[in-house]
Amino acid sequence: MNEKTPPTLPPRWFVRAAWVVHRAIYRVTRGRRGLWLPKPNKWGAMRLTTIGRRTGEKRSVILGYYDDGPNLVTLAMNGWGEGEPAWWLNLLANPDATVVLANGRRAVTATAAHGTERDRLWGRWRDMGDDVDGYAKLRSAETAIVVLSLRG
Repeated sequence: MNEKTPPTLPPRWFVRAAWVVHRAIYRVTRGRRGLWLPKPNKWGAMRLTTIGRRTGEKRSVILGYYDDGPNLVTLAMNGWGEGEPAWWLNLLANPDATVVLANGRRAVTATAAHGTERDRLWGRWRDMGDDVDGYAKLRSAETAIVVLSLRG
């Protein structure tokens, strides 16, 4: 049998610490570090700002993404841990958001991919070499694929 060993996640405290450090690098360098453009078969990093569903306050997070034509594609995966990330719950309540990329800012509207579109976009994540299938199996719910389309 040549079955692949399932991936393991680092402890939750480590994942959260990595997020804190990444945001601090972005903040300390005033955005000069911490974001990068995707390359062929490699995802990039963007800063997404949503409106909090309960507070109405702006909430920002740094996420991995890739380009799909004019759209940006990301995963609502909460560090592959259980539960939906707060930014995705915010987008479900108010799909309009702003993203900052290494080469500029965009106003976007979020939707979840379904059916054959979801399969195609998931396949692109799979092609980037990360074991998205293995990590997805660690979650009890399906990982949403979020498509951010230009607004206006």
